[in-house]
Amino acid sequence: MLDHEEQFLFKEEILHLATATSEPGVLDNVEDLLTDVITSPRFDSEVFTLERSLQVMLGARAGTTLVGLLTVTPEVFDQVAEVAISPEVHERLVAWRARFGLAIDNALNFLNNPDGIQGHDFSTQVAHVDDRRVLQGRLTLVRYNNEPQFFLADAAVFYGLIADVLDRLGPHSDADTVDPETLSRLKDAIAQIERRQLARDRS
Repeated sequence: MLDHEEQFLFKEEILHLATATSEPGVLDNVEDLLTDVITSPRFDSEVFTLERSLQVMLGARAGTTLVGLLTVTPEVFDQVAEVAISPEVHERLVAWRARFGLAIDNALNFLNNPDGIQGHDFSTQVAHVDDRRVLQGRLTLVRYNNEPQFFLADAAVFYGLIADVLDRLGPHSDADTVDPETLSRLKDAIAQIERRQLARDRS
């Protein structure tokens, strides 16, 4: 439960949100956005940017407040009824929490506490894009709940990813972090890339 000061601040935020949604059509626009997010095949990534989207639509303060309202505990949310806002805004907040709140809360919890990776697979393929042959990679990550996720991108994207990972891991790595076999594979892979690059430059 909220203490006295927190209750005062909470009610101030609700009043601000009610003002931000008082313009004609704003409530409908917010509901359309929430519906699009909840039904999107890219739900995880859409939820990740939901707060920012609401901030653009309503303002930074009101957008953050709305995401919080959709995911707070029932005891806290019930205090919205004590704030002097229009019946229409209150009805929408109640409806949105019932319709969208649980799914958004679960998704945000997952993003903040993601599953680890218990396995991976990587393969390559050649795609024809605009009459060009493009080397692509297909990365499969298997989460601890055994649900696989697939990522397809051009080779340049994966090389950039590899470079970013090494840049960030390298300064913190030691003998316990990377085993000799893996280190040897990294060196061999870089040497192979350099040989192919040199051969292409000479041709």
